[in-house]
Amino acid sequence: MADAQVLRAQKWVNSKYGSVSGYVACPENGSVGWATVNSLVMGLQHELGISPVVASFGPTTSAKFEALGEIGFEWDENRNIVAILQFGLWCKGYWAVEPESEGWFTGVTRDAVEKLRSNMGIGGPGVINAKIAKAILNMDAYVVVAGGTDKIRGIQQWLNQNYWTKSAASIGPCDGIYSRDVQKALMIALQYELGISAPNGNFGPGTQAALRNATLSEGSSGTLVSLFTAACVFNEPVPIGDGVRTTFKSTFDAKTTEYVKLFQEFSYISQTGKGDYTTWAQLLVSMGDPDRKVTGSDTRYVISGARAKWLYDNGYRIVGRYLYHPDPSYEKQIQPGELETILAGGLGAFPIFQVHGRDVSEYNYPTGYQHGLKAHEMAEGFGINRGTTIYFAVDYDTTQEEIDANVIPYFHGVASALAAQGKKYVHGVYGSRNVCINVTNKTYARYSFVSGMSWGFSGNLGFPLPANWSFNQIKETGGIAIPGSDPIDLDNDAWRPESDPGITSLNRDASPASNFITLISNLYNAAVDYKASHSSDRTASKLVMEFMRHKSYGGVQWKALIGDYDHDFVSYANGRGFDVLPEFTDPVTGYRIGAEHMLATADGHYVVDQPSNAMSVNVGDITGWGGDLMTFYTDWRNSEEKYASGKAFCDAKLAKPGVSSSFGFADLIEDADGYLIARAVRGGKDIATAVRERYSNGGTALKRFSDYFAQRWGSAGNCKQAAWNVLTKEDPVFDLARGYFITLDGAMYPAVMINAPGGSDKLDSFVQGFTDALLARVGAE
Repeated sequence: MADAQVLRAQKWVNSKYGSVSGYVACPENGSVGWATVNSLVMGLQHELGISPVVASFGPTTSAKFEALGEIGFEWDENRNIVAILQFGLWCKGYWAVEPESEGWFTGVTRDAVEKLRSNMGIGGPGVINAKIAKAILNMDAYVVVAGGTDKIRGIQQWLNQNYWTKSAASIGPCDGIYSRDVQKALMIALQYELGISAPNGNFGPGTQAALRNATLSEGSSGTLVSLFTAACVFNEPVPIGDGVRTTFKSTFDAKTTEYVKLFQEFSYISQTGKGDYTTWAQLLVSMGDPDRKVTGSDTRYVISGARAKWLYDNGYRIVGRYLYHPDPSYEKQIQPGELETILAGGLGAFPIFQVHGRDVSEYNYPTGYQHGLKAHEMAEGFGINRGTTIYFAVDYDTTQEEIDANVIPYFHGVASALAAQGKKYVHGVYGSRNVCINVTNKTYARYSFVSGMSWGFSGNLGFPLPANWSFNQIKETGGIAIPGSDPIDLDNDAWRPESDPGITSLNRDASPASNFITLISNLYNAAVDYKASHSSDRTASKLVMEFMRHKSYGGVQWKALIGDYDHDFVSYANGRGFDVLPEFTDPVTGYRIGAEHMLATADGHYVVDQPSNAMSVNVGDITGWGGDLMTFYTDWRNSEEKYASGKAFCDAKLAKPGVSSSFGFADLIEDADGYLIARAVRGGKDIATAVRERYSNGGTALKRFSDYFAQRWGSAGNCKQAAWNVLTKEDPVFDLARGYFITLDGAMYPAVMINAPGGSDKLDSFVQGFTDALLARVGAE
């Protein structure tokens, strides 16, 4: 919506400076944007005697403004300068000028400046100096914006309050968003506290040396602890469990130690619980401590026997190599027999796909599709096993706009091509932290290979380490001398072996779920034998479901919902060496699936068939998506301070790959597959057949979300109403389930209260978010 005062500012600045050398007119549309702000900056430069004018509030503009002294109440040396500042304040949302009175620094203007300074955290009288003027004439916000938090805003204000007057510092945003500017402000503040002579915000040798003598531990206090805990907040949540958070404080207490250990565990550095150099570095820059010992690597050089031996002898256990190069004889591409040599040398490998990849013009859907096809062809030719993750590269500092417009469509193309070939391989992403986070959230990349050593990339500043990181490239070493070999260049990569194991064998086309398929087949045969010699009213398929759920989903709540499991069969199966398999690898997505939850869901849908009316709900739903939604609803209501909108909470956390959540991506897979397996068994198939058909190579899991949505709900309207009903249906069994799943402020709620102020609207937003999340999964297949 157009703002009349912003339009007034645009018309005024264009008419006043339209003929000035270098001036670029802003659009006259009443909407604030960089074009409007830059026009105001150029107008200010003209008033300061700068020619030609440019769209940048740089050192010359600052110096000339500083020479004016402080501008405040009744300052009238140059009314045009006052008008420019007033319009800048208005563009930020401060009522700084009465109609037709621009150019007079009135009490209204003074009050606006005082409010601005308070929001910035610097306080003080309603006067403007060069730093405040620069802060007025940019697009920074000084109140919490969508997606921001008061916790981060408090840190931003603290940084401004304590450092804004220092020569190397500026006034940063106070919008509650961790960003590149906030990261730089934190680094400059730290450099001042470390005694660096010329702080510049870079993680240079002087800063690194000083940090080695700045170790913090439990009991430490003071400004360095404040800066350290600020960095901890900027890197939260740690994606372990349900996501661990911390607080900004000036004392290193036991809670800080606990958080730091989890952060160190996630980052794959030594778990000292201290603010040592390696931890400082990991918090501050994307490569962390570039000299730490790692076990991963990647290179454009062929790994010969001699090179493999050198890598192994020097502690490396995996090496990344490129699937393709336009000139196949060029050694950047994996050469015939090379993977066999790597494996024989005791190493693993991981495949990278890159064709140039250093300009935005190379990223679009058709190119991604062709690259996906080529990657599949090359991986098959090298004998790479089904389920392996291939890392597709974005090897330049792309902007958010380019990610949205180009990179995401490219990865949709990659995913579509791999799906068209039966999803034998899974796509991963190589790039900056921001690229990895976006590609994971929007195209469901399995793992992230972070280009951490490019620490100056905008996509690596102001972003935490992706939750699904498997490799982090931290240092390049050139000209490594290797006995029996020419020198090579090598990148050091931090590697989390528990994430992507890489290539550990070749030419095995078995499904990654083969262990689960085999277990269910053998367990089904045992159930058939059991029924032949025991009295049981269960089918053999149901006995299998009960055995698989009995450990984790066999308690009193589940007994009340769908009945007890057959204890005699559990003893029978245990006596024959069977045990529950907690999880297995999904052959389509590469994610680990909880077998117990999935087959508990299947048992629930098998016991209670789906309602004839798709908008209705029953106990079977509670054992799957309905119960997960109840728990997720609790998380939202307990997070309303950060997520006032239920839809925003769903958009951020519901079934998002790599995001820690009580209703995660794997949970939705388990809900969908459990439902579809139950439907197959109810339709006459035994569970061994249903599982084999779902998870074997090219199985029915390829379209799980589409099939799930179509068979259970059929339309967005049905889905939304069913979600509403799960949370509000008045029924003793549903009351029992909600009392178990929904806990708000320490109290259990047997039903969602929709009659409270805003309750109905809030719930509508939440169930719409659930529906949209399902539709997004369907649309991605």
